Amino acid sequence: MLNNIARMVATGVLMMQVATAVAQGKSKTDESIRPFKVNISDSDVRDLRQRIAATKWPGKELVEDASQGAKLAKLQELARYWGTAYDWRKAEAKLNAYPQFKTKIDGVDIHFIHVKSKHKNAMPLILSHGWPGSVFEFIDVIEPLTNPTAYGGKAEDAFDVIIPSLPGFGFSGKPATEGWNNDRIAKAWIVLMERLGYKRYVAQGGDWGAGIVQAMALQAPNGLLGIHSNLPATLPIEAAMALGGNTIPAGFSEKESAAFQHLSNAIKTGGFIYKTTMERRPQGVSYGLTDSPIGLASWIFLHPGFDDWSYGNDPKQLPTKDQVLDDISLYWLTNTASSSAQIYWENRNNSIISASVMKSDQITIPVAVTTFPNDVYASPESWARRAYKNLIYYNEVDRGGHFAAWGEPQLFVQEMRAAFKSIR
Repeated sequence: MLNNIARMVATGVLMMQVATAVAQGKSKTDESIRPFKVNISDSDVRDLRQRIAATKWPGKELVEDASQGAKLAKLQELARYWGTAYDWRKAEAKLNAYPQFKTKIDGVDIHFIHVKSKHKNAMPLILSHGWPGSVFEFIDVIEPLTNPTAYGGKAEDAFDVIIPSLPGFGFSGKPATEGWNNDRIAKAWIVLMERLGYKRYVAQGGDWGAGIVQAMALQAPNGLLGIHSNLPATLPIEAAMALGGNTIPAGFSEKESAAFQHLSNAIKTGGFIYKTTMERRPQGVSYGLTDSPIGLASWIFLHPGFDDWSYGNDPKQLPTKDQVLDDISLYWLTNTASSSAQIYWENRNNSIISASVMKSDQITIPVAVTTFPNDVYASPESWARRAYKNLIYYNEVDRGGHFAAWGEPQLFVQEMRAAFKSIR
C-alpha cells in the first residue's frame, strides 16, 4: 500500500511538472493582446520633483550660445517649472484617452496605441518614433489621421493608426539580450501588424523610426504596401565619405551642396556627440541619466532636433514646454534612459541616412519622402530618386524640423494623406 501511495505521489508530482512546463511553454509563445493603461505611482511622481529640487548645478557655460551644451539659466528656469507647476497626470490622460495595449513579440513586451477609424477601408498606418522621442510625438496627429472629415480631409483619407513604443522605450519591455537592432525591430513591427489582423498596411518613421521602416521595406512582407520617411537613407556614397571635411564632392548641384554642407557642419561642430557616445558606451553614460532628471534633460537637449527650441518661452512654438516635459518625464518615470540608449549600440555600424550602408537601392516596394527644411538632413529630390528605385512621392515642405509630427502636426497629416494616396 505504501508503494501505491508513493507511486501516486510521484505521478502527481510528474503531472504538476508537465503542467508547469506546458504553461511555461505557452507563456513563451503568448500572442495575446492585453489592454493597458498608464498609472504611474504618486511616490514616483513625488520622487521626480524631489530630485529636481535637489539638483546640484554646474557652473555657467563660458559662451553665449549653446555650443557647450544646455544653457544653465534656461535649464534652471525649465527645472523650476518642471519641479513645481508641471502636471504629469495631464500627460497620462493624453495617453489614456486612446486605446493602448501590450503584446509579447520575440520575448519582449511591446506597448502600442491602436486607434481605428470609423471610416470604411481606412488604411492601417504604423508610426515609428526615435530617440529622444516617444509615442507622445504622434498624439496630435491621431485624430486628424483617423477622423479626416473633421479635419479638412475626406473619408478616403482615413487611416487606422498604430503607434508602438520601441523596445527599451516608454512602456515597452527592456530587452535582456543583445540584438535588438533596426532589422529585429522591423520584424517585430511586421509581427505586430499581422497579429492585429492587417493584410495590407503602410509604415512611416523619422529618426530611428526611419531606419526601422527602411528595414521593413527591405524585408518586404506581403502586407506592406509602402513606406514614408522624413529622414530617408539617400546620402550618396561620395558624400558620406567626405562628411566632416571641407571639400564638397565634385558635380553636386547648388541644392545638393547645401544639403551636404549643412550635415557636414553639424558633424564638425559636434552636433552628434550624443550619438557617438551612446554608440560606443551606452551603459557608461546611462548612470548619470538614470540618477538625475536634470542630467537626463540636459543630455536630451544635445539632440540637434532641439537646437532652436526656446525651452517653452515662445508660446507659439511646437512642441510646447509641457509636451517636451511629457516626453522627458516618460523616459524618467519608466527608467528607460539606459535601455533606450542601447539602440545606438545595436546599430553602431550603420548610418540611418547612408544610401549604400542602408541598401536603399535594394528596396522594391513604393517609397515616399518628405523633407523638412530645419532638419539636420533634408534630402534633395535628386538624391532620393537616385537612392530609391520606386520613389512614388517626394515633397520638400516649407517649414518644420526633425520632429515632424510633433512640430508640424497639420503638415505631417497632409503629407501622410498625399504620400500614400496612390497606393490605397
